[in-house]
Amino acid sequence: MEEVRNRACTVSELKKGEKGIIQDFDITKIPQKLIDLGCYAGSEIEVLQKATFGDPIYIRMNEAYLSIRKDMAENIQLAN
Repeated sequence: MEEVRNRACTVSELKKGEKGIIQDFDITKIPQKLIDLGCYAGSEIEVLQKATFGDPIYIRMNEAYLSIRKDMAENIQLAN
């Protein structure tokens, strides 16, 4: 079941199946390739799977499916 977070958090705090809208991120800690794939304010992110211990995180972002590290996910702030 899909659930959209109603409080401010980061991508790393989402659980499997939860969605969030990107509010802000630290551009110095996010690779350009991720930005090219649509990591910008207003984009929706859904967590599809988390590995054991939460790293890496498999996400869907703007119809792109990718895996990101937990430390990178902690730098992507979601809207409340």
